[in-house]
Amino acid sequence: MSRPTKPLYLRRAMSLTESSAEDEGTRASTLDRARRGRITVVLVDDHSMIRSGFRLLLEAARDIEIVAEAGDGDEAVECVREHKPDVVLMDVTMPSMDGIAATRAIKDASPATRVLILTMHADDVYVRQCLKAGACGYALKNAANLDLAHAIRAVAHGGAFFSSDIAALLREGYLTAGEHPVEDNLALLTDRERDVLRFIAEGLSNRDIAKQLDLSVNTVDSHRKHLMEKLGLHNTAEIVRFAVRKGLVS
Repeated sequence: MSRPTKPLYLRRAMSLTESSAEDEGTRASTLDRARRGRITVVLVDDHSMIRSGFRLLLEAARDIEIVAEAGDGDEAVECVREHKPDVVLMDVTMPSMDGIAATRAIKDASPATRVLILTMHADDVYVRQCLKAGACGYALKNAANLDLAHAIRAVAHGGAFFSSDIAALLREGYLTAGEHPVEDNLALLTDRERDVLRFIAEGLSNRDIAKQLDLSVNTVDSHRKHLMEKLGLHNTAEIVRFAVRKGLVS
């Protein structure tokens, strides 16, 4: 019996240290930069207190320098274009552009920059989406014994880093991928449908969502129907529960 084909996100995770020649060249460039001096880092999180906490944690690391901070994905991309950092410490759920879209844009703007996801969300969907977008590490903010400086050094020097909870999640995904693939249901939605889903879960009416997204009420209603069909949801309460489970809202 032939061995089952590994899903894309697992191939991505397993290939982080076995990339193409082009990727190896990018890693070598990043490694050279890190060896010449401090590892430059951009902190990205929509909560200023959390960014301050990370800064305090990293100040003791003499080989790490925080060069900029950003409160959302758009700001993060601009910071990367300006500073070309070695590492971006990236949250996932943020206003405006989220961390997944920001990671994708950052890799386009500065291929040598390495993105390390640091979030509260241990959902396998988020892990897969971040890896597909180009992240080379994923850690939980509340992970036990997380050494943030060590994680930054690992990705800055061309490696990958996963906190123990996420590593276990990836292993479980590998073991079950052949017979019981996990459906990436968020990936079934368009970007606009995800926006509508999040606003619904936050309690906005169709009219309010239409104003937020500069759409007609009928268009919002159409997006709502489509996302419910794709996700197999039947009412607003189910939408809210789904959004909370996936970490789209608190």
